[in-house]
Amino acid sequence: MAAQKQQELKSFSREEVAKHNKPGDLWIIIDAKVYNLSKFAELHPGGESVLYDEEVAGQEATETFFGLHLHEVLLRPSYSRLVIGTIKGEESVIVPDELGAPSKVPYAEPMWLSQNFHSPYYNDSHRRLQREMRAYVDETVYEVAQRCEANGKRPDVELIKDMGKRGINAMRMGPGKHLHGRTLMAGVKGEEFDYFHELVITQELVRMGARGFGDGLQGGMVIGLPPVMNFGSQKLKDEVIEPVLAGEKFICLAISEAFAGSDVMGLRTFAKKSEDGSHYIVNGTKKWITNGTFADYFTTAVKTDEGFAVLLIRRDFGGVETKQIKTSYSTTAGTAYVTFDNVKVPSEYVIGEDGMGIQIVLSNFNHERWVMCCSTIRSSRAICEVLMKWTSQRKAFGKPLNSQAVVRGKLAGIISEAEAAQNWLESVTYQMCKMSYKQQSLFLAGQVALLKSWSTRVSNDIADVSVNLAGGRGLTQSGMGKMIEMFARTSKFDAVLGGSEEILADLGIRQALRLMPENAKL
Repeated sequence: MAAQKQQELKSFSREEVAKHNKPGDLWIIIDAKVYNLSKFAELHPGGESVLYDEEVAGQEATETFFGLHLHEVLLRPSYSRLVIGTIKGEESVIVPDELGAPSKVPYAEPMWLSQNFHSPYYNDSHRRLQREMRAYVDETVYEVAQRCEANGKRPDVELIKDMGKRGINAMRMGPGKHLHGRTLMAGVKGEEFDYFHELVITQELVRMGARGFGDGLQGGMVIGLPPVMNFGSQKLKDEVIEPVLAGEKFICLAISEAFAGSDVMGLRTFAKKSEDGSHYIVNGTKKWITNGTFADYFTTAVKTDEGFAVLLIRRDFGGVETKQIKTSYSTTAGTAYVTFDNVKVPSEYVIGEDGMGIQIVLSNFNHERWVMCCSTIRSSRAICEVLMKWTSQRKAFGKPLNSQAVVRGKLAGIISEAEAAQNWLESVTYQMCKMSYKQQSLFLAGQVALLKSWSTRVSNDIADVSVNLAGGRGLTQSGMGKMIEMFARTSKFDAVLGGSEEILADLGIRQALRLMPENAKL
């Protein structure tokens, strides 16, 4: 259809276009295409007067347009139908990347995806998965993400079910027996799936630039389902795992409390076991629970007479109430304040055993924090790409922003941090692929803690630079600066969630001190 329209377009000379430069008869040229704005001018969101400027009306307006608008504006039907022809002997040079293909902008992609570079970590299955996942995100997820981010509604259930059919939900849980024999995207076999495949899935998803939606899109599953998968009884596994992976049921992790944020040992929610041992009565509250407003299951850390336990609490047990918490990002994440009021929980819903709650909670942290590192680092890189484009096309004092040495210095700083973060992440990921779960807990807890603490400092640096370079657009929730505004507003989330920067930095050093040899002296 598009090709047919292209054939029907007329060809004009620049001199012909220049004659149409007044009210009621207004044409402009953008990227070798001729746009008839005669009727559109009075509807122009930026006012019609700017279109009648002598440097715009009837003239080459490509540079002016891209100094003010995103390329996606030209792709919208309301604008694309304004095209009436092309310029004789000229062709469009601003062409979107092929669907699923890596960006050609320098440093827009991790080195393994960039042209002319190599990596020992990724094979053909990783590359196939990346390409198919990117196409899926751009074609299917992006529009839903932007819509939900704007209206604050939870992610479309039909989208999550579709992700379940494609095996994406299962792949987000990482390598494991749950993938064996399962049909996965890009023909990846469940038996060959490793942490680099999961890294690809996670990093492609965050490119949509919708932070609240990102957490709403099964963020609760990623952190709430592993305890059931790793420690739950077969009955719990049978009841929960497949319905959640299919998008038919939703789960969240309920640990944080108003009285105990990072202090897990200080939580107050209490589960009193009945005299006959058949059930527990749970009372208490949880706060900042991702996906809590729409979760069917709550993987809940509680105190008991035996110490600590983790219970799987169903919303339909009765006595469970959730209230929306408004945060810096949209309500699409379903962040909740949860109240447990005399909730009767059958003993068969204890995950693992009563008394081993802290062990279960701590075992979950490594993977959770690693996933957050994957997201944080890729989000930071996406902003580097935005700034590379912005500083190239935005002119100040007659020259592109990147003609100024101070701007190039700022770009050098943030790109270096993004590259370093990705390389540390890939090094840690490789160790995860080679280690057992127990070895990861022993040797990588400190590494992951330090990586998360540092990567969120990197994102803070990049957010600061990006707003300064984008100016007012970096504070605007639409248009050219919308990704920067979103990133700057929400970059602190990962610095708090999963353990704050300072606590994780301390954890990383404490882990190192445990391995200090006694004979190590200056």
